[in-house]
Amino acid sequence: MTSEYRPRMVRGLWALTGRELKKWLKEPIILLMAILQPVIWMGFFGKAMNLNAMFTSNNLQLDLSKIPENILVGGATIPRDVLIQLIQQMFSDIGANAMRNVFGIEDYFSYMSVGMISMIVMFTTMFSGMSIVWDRRLGFLSKVLSTPVSRAAIILSKMLNAALRAMFQATIILAIAVLFGLKVSETFTPLNLLGVYAAVFLLSMGLSSLFLALALRSKKHETQMAVVNLINMPLMFASNIFIPINMMPTWMQPIARLNPVSYLTDALRQLTVLRLNTSTLIADFAYLGAFAALLSVLGVVLSWRYLTK
Repeated sequence: MTSEYRPRMVRGLWALTGRELKKWLKEPIILLMAILQPVIWMGFFGKAMNLNAMFTSNNLQLDLSKIPENILVGGATIPRDVLIQLIQQMFSDIGANAMRNVFGIEDYFSYMSVGMISMIVMFTTMFSGMSIVWDRRLGFLSKVLSTPVSRAAIILSKMLNAALRAMFQATIILAIAVLFGLKVSETFTPLNLLGVYAAVFLLSMGLSSLFLALALRSKKHETQMAVVNLINMPLMFASNIFIPINMMPTWMQPIARLNPVSYLTDALRQLTVLRLNTSTLIADFAYLGAFAALLSVLGVVLSWRYLTK
C-alpha cells in the first residue's frame, strides 16, 4: 500500500526538472546575461587577438624602402612592386603556418569562440549549487524532503536542468559565432552537432554534481558564490579554452591535462573547427564519460547522507 503513495524515481525527477526549467524561463534576464558574457568575449577579445597581424614586414622591422627598383634574377627582371608583394605574401604564409602549427587552424577567432561553449557550461553549472542554497533558504527544500521523493531525484533534477540549459545556450553561442565569422572544418557535418550536445551534456552533469556536492550543507549563497568562483577561475585558465596546453608553462600542463574542461573544449574543436581525429575524439569522450559517471554517483551518494533541510 505504501508503494502506491511513493512516487517513482522518474516521476519525481520529471516534476522537479520541469520546475527548474520553468523557473529559468521566468527569468529571461539570467539567460540574456549568460549569453552576453561569451558574446562580449568573442566580439572584443576574439576579434582583437588578430595574431596573424604579427607576421608583417613592419612588425618584423623589415625596411622595404631599401629594395631597389628592379632586381635581376636568372636573367629575368623583377620590378620592385612585384618583389614587395612576394615578400608580404611570404610573411602572410609564415603567419598562417605558425597559426596552423600552434592552434591547428589559421583563425584564432574560430579557435577561441568554440572555447566559449566550455566557458558557458562552467558558469551555467555553477548555478546548480546556488539553486539548492536558495531552495533551502526559501523553504522549498524542506517541503520536498518531507515528501516520498528520493534525494537522488532532487540532485539529478538540478544536474539535468543544468545540462539542458547548457545545451540550449551552446546552440545560441555557436549560431552567434557563425555570424561573427566562425570557420568550420571540411570534416564538419550537421551530425557533428549531436556530438557537441553529447559532450556538453557529459561535462554539465559532472560539474553540476560537483557544485551541488559543495552546496549540500551550505545555507549562505555568499559562501557558495565564493567557493564556485574559487573553482571556476582555475578551471577556465588552466584549460585550453584560450591557448593550447603545450603553450602553457611546464608546471601548468599536467593540471590542464587533468582538467575536464580541456577535454570538452578539445572534443568541441574536433567536431567543429579542426580536422576530425577519431582516436582523439574517442579519448575525449571516454574522459568526459568517466568524469560525469564518477561525479554523478558521488553527488547522489553524498545527497543520501548529507542533504538536509
